[in-house]
Amino acid sequence: MSAKAEQYDVIRKPIITEKATMASEANAVVFEVAMDANKPQIKQAVEALFGVKVKAVNTTITKGKVKRFKGMLGRRRDVKKAYVTLEEGNAIDVNTGL
Repeated sequence: MSAKAEQYDVIRKPIITEKATMASEANAVVFEVAMDANKPQIKQAVEALFGVKVKAVNTTITKGKVKRFKGMLGRRRDVKKAYVTLEEGNAIDVNTGL
């Protein structure tokens, strides 16, 4: 498996929510990441894929809620998010991927 494919396994997708938009004003970007990914792996993957300098990585794990799907009890999956703070002068536009 190539190095780029492994980095895409670490970083699943950007998260675009109201809270993530607020974080972008503080030069931070929010990504959904693999549950087993650690902070150094996330930092390395973001720097390699987007060509930016990462200042800090904070992670949170959101536990899945129990919800009803068509009357049956189901459970959403657990999600790990990474709040990646970038160095000054670096930016990632999650809408276009640049």
